Amino acid sequence: MNAKLPLLPNYESILRETRNPQYLECKQTPVSFDHSMSIEMLWKIHDEAFLNKDAQTKPFHKSLLDLKIELACRLYQSCCFCEHRCGVDRRQKTGNCGIKESRIASEFLHFGEEPMLVPSYTVFFSGCTFHCVFCQNWDISQRPCGAFVEPKDLATRIDQRRRQGARNVNWVGGDPTPDLLYLLQVLNETQSSLPQVWNSNMYCSVETMKLLQGVIDVYLTDFKYGNDACARRLSKIDRYTPIVQRNHRLANEHGEVIVRHLVMPHHRTCCSSPILRWIKENIPTAVVNIMSQYQPEYQADDYEEIAQPLSREEYLNVQHNAESLGLVLL
Repeated sequence: MNAKLPLLPNYESILRETRNPQYLECKQTPVSFDHSMSIEMLWKIHDEAFLNKDAQTKPFHKSLLDLKIELACRLYQSCCFCEHRCGVDRRQKTGNCGIKESRIASEFLHFGEEPMLVPSYTVFFSGCTFHCVFCQNWDISQRPCGAFVEPKDLATRIDQRRRQGARNVNWVGGDPTPDLLYLLQVLNETQSSLPQVWNSNMYCSVETMKLLQGVIDVYLTDFKYGNDACARRLSKIDRYTPIVQRNHRLANEHGEVIVRHLVMPHHRTCCSSPILRWIKENIPTAVVNIMSQYQPEYQADDYEEIAQPLSREEYLNVQHNAESLGLVLL
């Protein structure tokens, strides 16, 4: 009998060191640009680099990762990392996410993630692009805290965590989207051959998704809602469905995807079922984790339908639905 195939073959290949993580390839992709160029010209060079990745092999001074950092610096000054598109200069003031410079609330080897990811070196940023009334990490997502760590220092910690057994670097929060510039700067200081995991609510802008392309190996996504009304009411965001669906398609094109869906009380018909059908029809090879951990946290008591824990019956109903669709389940 053949051995069971890995759910994330590219990720497993990186762990076996038969291929590089994407960010290391990005650092070896040569580009030519200067800081006086318009952002439109920089994007043109960026996009063309993916078409001509192997065209130049001679020594070079600037990489595709350098270009991504330059683009992220431009976006940071009129922030559009997420689809709130605040447009604020984050050198001077906070955006909707509540932060200016990146602040790390905690970082450690995490053993509570999906089995193929553990131990995972998780970097928890404070601040978030969502304002979920039931957030279980509300103490760091809604009340930004922590400290700024120099990119070079965090790169050193990544190497230390690799020697301690980390299988990946897991960028999370809160949500890592507002911290994209910092993440790229850290990776520019890093040489560890660890896969990069983007652990996000996926409310990213198109610009952010383009900057993540060629950097992130595994997208560990949070697919919460099957409609815009629930998202607006419970997470205080607009246009959830088209944005998150778009970004899942892009993630599936550019890396490997694990979709987390947290089942919430009384949201099976409006959210869980539509999400599972969408995954089956649009990204059927994605790994899906149906999660039962919902508890009424933060302000959930103010919302009657989610003011109690999830019942076992509700969870099993969603799990059976996913099985009947033939999804790739953990």
